[in-house]
Amino acid sequence: MFSLGFDVGSSSVKAALYDVERGTTVAQSTYPQNEMPMTAAKAGWAEQDPEMWWDALRNATREVLSKSAVDPADIRAIGISYQMHGLVVVDKERRPLRESIIWCDSRAVAIGEKAFDSIGRSRCLSRMLNSPGNFTASKLRWVRDNEPGLFAKIDKFMLPGDFIAMKMTGEPRTTMSGLSEGILWDFVAGSVSDAVLAEYAIDRSLVPDLVPTFGDQGGLTSSAAAELGLRPGTRVTYRAGDQPNNAFSLNVLEPGQVASTAGTSGVVYGISDAMKYDPETRVNTFAHVNHSGEVNRFGILLCINGTGISYSWIRRLTGNSLSYEELNTLAEDAPVGSKGLRFINFGNGAERMLVNRDPGASLERLNFNLHGRAETVRAIVEGVAFSFKYGIDIMAQLGMDAEEINAGHTNMFLSPVFTKTLATLSGATINMYDTDGSVGAARGAAFGAGIYGSFKEAFINLRKIMTVEPDKNNSDAYLSAYSDWLSLLSSKLKREG
Repeated sequence: MFSLGFDVGSSSVKAALYDVERGTTVAQSTYPQNEMPMTAAKAGWAEQDPEMWWDALRNATREVLSKSAVDPADIRAIGISYQMHGLVVVDKERRPLRESIIWCDSRAVAIGEKAFDSIGRSRCLSRMLNSPGNFTASKLRWVRDNEPGLFAKIDKFMLPGDFIAMKMTGEPRTTMSGLSEGILWDFVAGSVSDAVLAEYAIDRSLVPDLVPTFGDQGGLTSSAAAELGLRPGTRVTYRAGDQPNNAFSLNVLEPGQVASTAGTSGVVYGISDAMKYDPETRVNTFAHVNHSGEVNRFGILLCINGTGISYSWIRRLTGNSLSYEELNTLAEDAPVGSKGLRFINFGNGAERMLVNRDPGASLERLNFNLHGRAETVRAIVEGVAFSFKYGIDIMAQLGMDAEEINAGHTNMFLSPVFTKTLATLSGATINMYDTDGSVGAARGAAFGAGIYGSFKEAFINLRKIMTVEPDKNNSDAYLSAYSDWLSLLSSKLKREG
C-alpha cells in the first residue's frame, strides 16, 4: 500500500512514492533538473505559468512510477505541498487567465499597506493575525485594479496547491490553512474575512469551496489519471503550504516545537496554541496543518530572504569550482568569528523581519592581509546563522522559545559551521532528520486517507540522522562575533533610515 506526495516549488516539483506499511520512501524524482523559469516584466515582479507546474508534476510522477515499478492501483492517496502566497485565477472552463503572481512578487506591497490602515491595524492583527501585506488577497486586488477586463472573467482564485488539486480532481477547492496564508481567514469568526473581501471588492463567489487539510479532497478524474499514469478515482487527501508542510514533515505539531529550513531563503516556524501576532508584522502567524475549530495550532513563521542564496553567490564567484561540500569544509578551516570579517546577508530584496527594509548585503571589516577564502566563506555562513539568531529573538518576544530545532538534513543544515553557530547562539539542540517536503506530503496523504490512525503512527519510522548541541566551550567567541554583527547591522539600518 502506497501514497504519493508532491512538493510544488517555484524551482521544481518533487515527487515521493511512499510505502505506508513499512514507512519507507520507495522512489523520488525532481523535475526539471534545472530551475523552472520565472518571468519579470518589471522590477519586483515574479510570475510563472501554472500549467508549467502541472507539466513538471506529470513528468515527476511518471519518473517515480518508472523507478519503482509499483502498480498504480496500489497507490491509495495523494498529498500536495506547494509554494505559499501565490495567486492563480481561472475562468469557468478552469483555464488559467494569466500567469501566477508567485510568492516573491512584491507588486502588491502598497495595496496591502493601504488596506492595513483602511481596515484598521488592530482589527487586522486581532482577527487575521497579520497585515494584508503582499499576500494573495492583495495580489488579487492588484489584478482587479490593473487588469479589469481579465478580472471580470475570473470564476475562482486559488493558491498554487489549489490549482494542482483542481487539475487532479476537476474541482476548484481550497483549505482554511490556505486562506489564512493568503490573509483571507478571520480566526475570530472562523470564516472567510468579510472585512478583507469588502476592502478589496472581491465577491465571495470567487472563493473556492472549503475542504479539510487532511481528508477527502476529491478523486482523480479519468483525464488527469491518464496524464499522470495513475488510477482514476485515487483520492487527494492532504494539501498544505510548503512551510507548514515542512514542519509537518518533521513531526512539528505541538506548542513549543520548532522547525527550520535553510534553502534559497530561510525559515524558522514555531507552533503555538495561542492567537499571537507581531505588532510590527516582522513574523507572520498562520493556521498550522492541525489547526481546527476545537484545537488551536498556529504556525509562527519567520522568513529570511538572504540565506542559501548567499552561499550560491559565493560559489558562483569561485566559478563553481568548489562544491557545496568543499565550501563547508573550507569554512571549517577558519576560526570562530572569521578573524573579524562580518557578512551582512540581506541582499535578496526587502526583509520582512527588518520591517520590509532592504539594507543590502555587504562584507564588513575586510582586511586583505588577514582574510582569505576560508575566512570569507565562514563569514558568509556565520552571517546567515546570525540572521537566524536575530529572527529567533523576535519570535521569543511572542513567547516562542526555541529549545529544540528540527530540520531536514539538507541545504545549509549540511554545513557544520552553520549548525554549530546556530545551536550555540540560540541555545537550541538541532535535530536533523531524513525527510523532505514530498515525503511529508506523502505521510500527510496517508493520514488524511485514514491509513494511519494517528500522527504518532505516521511518524514511527521518521529517522533522525544527527543531533548538534551548542558549543559551550566556545560560546563567548560566538556571542562576541554575533554582538559585533548586530552592531554593524544596526548602524547600517540607521544609515538607510
